[in-house]
Amino acid sequence: MAPKLFTVGKIVNTHGIKGELKVVSHSDFAEQRFAKNSQLYIVSPRGGAPLPVTVDTSRVHKNMYMVKFKEIDGINEAEKYKESLLKIDEALQEELPDNEYYFHEIIGCKVITDEDPPQELGVITEILTPGANDVWVVKTPNGKELLLPSIPDVVLEVDKTSKQVRVHLMEGLL
Repeated sequence: MAPKLFTVGKIVNTHGIKGELKVVSHSDFAEQRFAKNSQLYIVSPRGGAPLPVTVDTSRVHKNMYMVKFKEIDGINEAEKYKESLLKIDEALQEELPDNEYYFHEIIGCKVITDEDPPQELGVITEILTPGANDVWVVKTPNGKELLLPSIPDVVLEVDKTSKQVRVHLMEGLL
């Protein structure tokens, strides 16, 4: 069975002639993900089997990671990986503290209110990260989007097992 993979970055371009790749990080643990000898998979948007790679070197340059993989030599070889995703095996995910979640654990969750009886608001389809706190995008049954700030006053309970989030609708959120 193929390993379950989770995205930690996207290759946006090449850098130099030695095969370095410019990577936009999609991970809160970027320093660890792109550290020397880290095991990643390159997943091409054109399909095919994930390519296992090992980080040889990495450094931060203009808010991106410049990553050189042991398996990729030269710009010609690196060029074919542009627009590919970098992923990790599920087993390599870090344990998170209480009340912190990976995006994939939240996306797809049903959102209900704390009213009695609870009202179903919709399903979380996306997570925005504008600054101070994340914002969860909820697609309502009528097709509209509801933006919920991920703050303790709004998000009361997250049940990852049943994929359900209980929220308190503060005045002005609807």
